[in-house]
Amino acid sequence: MEKLPKLVLTDIDGVWTDGGMFYDQQGNELKKFNTSDSAGVLFLRLIGIPFGIITGENTEIVQRRADKLKVKHLFMGIKDKVAIANQLCEELGISLEDIAYIGDDINDIKLLEKVGFSCSPSNAPFYVKDKVDFVTVTKGGDGAFREFVEHILFKHFEPEVILEKYYQSLKKFNQ
Repeated sequence: MEKLPKLVLTDIDGVWTDGGMFYDQQGNELKKFNTSDSAGVLFLRLIGIPFGIITGENTEIVQRRADKLKVKHLFMGIKDKVAIANQLCEELGISLEDIAYIGDDINDIKLLEKVGFSCSPSNAPFYVKDKVDFVTVTKGGDGAFREFVEHILFKHFEPEVILEKYYQSLKKFNQ
């Protein structure tokens, strides 16, 4: 991606998680998130790039993670991710070409093919990886979202610039 995206979107299962689901004796579903990915959200905020989640899952677990990270654009239970991306484009006055998206599976392919910059984690199926601009070294659930964000930002900013923005934000927070 030559220019910074105006919006970054992500899938959840298989990107922020390893795609596994745990069920306890009472039937509760559990997912493991890697906190490393939350730094990707932080970096986007520091640079001023909006962020959103589009997932086929519709669970309280994803809602809780999004609430904790104060995600403004959360879309759950979505079958047509391109339609949601188009809706966001209209709302934000941008085009699909202005979006960077990371997804890992069949339901992500159409959106991956339409955005300006596409990515998948290294453990995505080959037929997804063949469609994207960048494949992370990191597997989904192991910090792939953070790697995706860093890949984009560090093409445009030195890491020290982003770290300085982070330190400045801490100073403002602590005053």
